[in-house]
Amino acid sequence: MELRASGWRSRPVKQEVRANAARRIAAGQPVVEGLVGYDSTVLPALENALIAGHDIIFLGERGQGKTRLMRSLVELLDEQLPIVAGSEILDDPYHPVSRYGRELVATKGDSCPVEWVGREQRFGEKLATPDTSIADLIGEVDPVKVAEGRYLSDELTLHYGLVPRTNRGIFAINELPDLAERIQVGLLNVLEERDVQVRGYKIRLPLDVMLVASANPEDYTSRGRIITPLKDRFGAQIRTHYPLDTATEVAVILQEANPADLDGVKVEVPAYMAEVVASISQLARQSPQVNQRSGVSVRLGVANFETLVAAASRRALRLGEKQAVPRVSDLAALVSPTAGKVELDSLDEASEEDLVARLTRQAVLGVFRSSVEQAELTKAVSELDDGSAIEVGDDVPSPSYVEALALHPALRAPAGKLAGSESAAALAAATELVLEGLHLAKRLNKHPTARGASYQAKRS
Repeated sequence: MELRASGWRSRPVKQEVRANAARRIAAGQPVVEGLVGYDSTVLPALENALIAGHDIIFLGERGQGKTRLMRSLVELLDEQLPIVAGSEILDDPYHPVSRYGRELVATKGDSCPVEWVGREQRFGEKLATPDTSIADLIGEVDPVKVAEGRYLSDELTLHYGLVPRTNRGIFAINELPDLAERIQVGLLNVLEERDVQVRGYKIRLPLDVMLVASANPEDYTSRGRIITPLKDRFGAQIRTHYPLDTATEVAVILQEANPADLDGVKVEVPAYMAEVVASISQLARQSPQVNQRSGVSVRLGVANFETLVAAASRRALRLGEKQAVPRVSDLAALVSPTAGKVELDSLDEASEEDLVARLTRQAVLGVFRSSVEQAELTKAVSELDDGSAIEVGDDVPSPSYVEALALHPALRAPAGKLAGSESAAALAAATELVLEGLHLAKRLNKHPTARGASYQAKRS
């Protein structure tokens, strides 16, 4: 057999994953790619679990990258793997477990045909739902094969489910506690006891599978919806988490967001506006009005960032401008995506719109204080003591801001420094942040207008 001559040796999937993970660790590479903010928390625990050869359960609220973590493990499988040609469960040519594989190897011997499969074919995934059946995971009698003349007792009548089809690979289950208890028992049986009972007859399948799963911590307890023996099956329990700081949240948002790309409109998002978006998510996770058991997904920040870019692009199209830079006035558009991703947990009458407005104000004020030199603002406020006002809004073109700044040079200095550019769109966005920050710091009055709002000095 050419396979024997090649020197290839069979090894269990967990040994394969361990060896590939160890190679990455020794080379100073992360065991999985594309995960931000987990370097000192989740990844060390994951590396230990992989080296130990454990099945893994990831515990965390929604939007913490659990599914991405599981899918990323496929990169730790060998690029190609030989199987018995035509095997539905990726039989090892040296140690076939299905009747088809055993008979073909017994008949052909060293001439048994071999196929090579890629690592993607060795990864299976299932979202656990209450209607998931044993047939989905393990298998069922195929009536077509019975109609072809085979007996029900013949193993060849079986249509294999997802777990056997992931033999010699990684099988991932999302939201494991959502499986019905009887299905959990069946899953435990095939993974631990290695025998399956379908339609009254037993099939022994010594499968070689690495199991990974995800669950919400609230469900994965002694009071949750998971049987104890299956819980005991996992050697590693790894807690995921949301970004621990605003900078990490910004990095995740910039990595995941897919903002609109329009012909004729160049979009530039200032770092301070990305920080505002990230701060809204961070503040929502601290808000007593938000149900923290449900969690505030990082998808909130991603959706808000994309919406902010869309609002700025829409304004540029409407006003005929070639450059779109998101402004504070564009933050009003975030009500829609935010309301759909946070769950209120409050006894008062506050609406989702009120919550978003409050979080936005807090985020803008925090970014204003950290991004703008406060000592420069006293003269800027004094310039407005003559009764003049500066109008801002979604319908105000960028050149209007430049004209207003020309009349208020003390405001022009901090706005220009924040903008870092002489473009009208960048100056407009910076001006709005400075003015809104001064208002939230109770140093300027803000009045609604037909086009948005105007800022004026406080009257003594």
